Amino acid sequence: MADHPVDEKLPALKMATTGLQHVAAMYAGVVAPPLIVGAAIGLTATDLTFLTGACLFTAGLATFLQTLGIWRIGARLPFVNGVTFAGVAPMTAIVASTEDKSDALPIIFGAVIVAGLLGFIAAPFFSKAVRFFPPVVTGTVITLIGISLLPVAFGWAQGPDPAAHEYGSATNLGLAAVTLLIVLLLRRFTTGFVKQIAVLLGLVAGTLIAIPFGATDFGPVADAAVIGFPTPFHFGAPQFQAAAIISLCVVMVVSMTESTADMLALGEIVDRPADEKTIAAGLRADTLGSAVSPLFNGFMCSAFAQNIGLVAMTRIRSRYVVATGGGFLVLMGLCPMAASLIAVVPRPVLGGAGVVLFGSVAASGIQTLVRAGLDKDNNVLIVAVSLAVGIIPITAPEFYHAFPETARIVLDSGISTGCVAAVLLNLVFNHLGNKDAQDVTHPMEAGEEITGATRAA
Repeated sequence: MADHPVDEKLPALKMATTGLQHVAAMYAGVVAPPLIVGAAIGLTATDLTFLTGACLFTAGLATFLQTLGIWRIGARLPFVNGVTFAGVAPMTAIVASTEDKSDALPIIFGAVIVAGLLGFIAAPFFSKAVRFFPPVVTGTVITLIGISLLPVAFGWAQGPDPAAHEYGSATNLGLAAVTLLIVLLLRRFTTGFVKQIAVLLGLVAGTLIAIPFGATDFGPVADAAVIGFPTPFHFGAPQFQAAAIISLCVVMVVSMTESTADMLALGEIVDRPADEKTIAAGLRADTLGSAVSPLFNGFMCSAFAQNIGLVAMTRIRSRYVVATGGGFLVLMGLCPMAASLIAVVPRPVLGGAGVVLFGSVAASGIQTLVRAGLDKDNNVLIVAVSLAVGIIPITAPEFYHAFPETARIVLDSGISTGCVAAVLLNLVFNHLGNKDAQDVTHPMEAGEEITGATRAA
């Protein structure tokens, strides 16, 4: 019996180039949290570079754990793991409340270790929630993942610094548009291997085109060291403070919710549906990776949704490709100069490619919803309300401004709130009470059934 595409081992060159595509797609997401937290602490340029490299290194280790797996740890799906952005706000709040800034990172690391270990223990119980994720719920969540990621691509397209005068300039938007066009042309008019690495080729071409416009900065390569190892506890031994631990335990719950949704989404895309056992193993990898990460000066890790779009678009489903990407991440953590090569890619170029990647996730969600049975009124309502709840943080970022900071960690995650709404609505409409209302009706005329003739009209 032939191996499932998820377990397929590709030729070395194809493995390397497609693995590098995954790194390029998620690089900015991995380095942003340490840059933000490090800047809040006031780290020197040397320490900031060290912290960023440590996060790349630990992201690679977590990716190995997720894709290759050991024992009952790892979903063994083409999943990239990296620093979760959900922890940025709580970590900066911890920094702000710490009088001696040199204690900030040890306090954060201590909280991450505890949250990771507690999450590891809770993983098998958390995974039982998979029974509450039928296609109408998973399709809604997958769509929300794509919609939630698109603003990231739009932000990248405008430039790296919102305070800069060239942010959103015609040059930046033009570079994003050209990169998008190159990717689309390669996908349309090429075949085979070239078609599958269209995103990587688009990033390379976009970077070269950006050189005459001064948008490509090779300074990081010239300044980077060739070798550097993330020395354990470089910033001091972990410290354990109750308030910080509680805050990051909340983040861990949010992260586990999003990872569950991501695993369900990826399982649909690669034709290996994620069952309860797979989700438990995947959550163990997330949480164990998070618990080990602070040893090497890294932050909490979780599955990266942006790479799901790359799998959906290229149809390369091998987990070994993503494991190769994890190898590149480890290499970057050990070789700052290698990490700086990815940093050369201008943010607008990443934005142009991101439109394709993240839009592909939303399209996969729509495909799942089509199979979920949208000819039923109950399902239409579930999707309509859940999508509306999920896009609140995107369309109205200050909507929950009056809520406590701890509550906003959850509420400001559209994926989490939309997921919870979809699960609860599915329970109410499809499992409790009267389930007779099966036909789609006009939302303003509850009793009028839409017939085939009406649809044709």
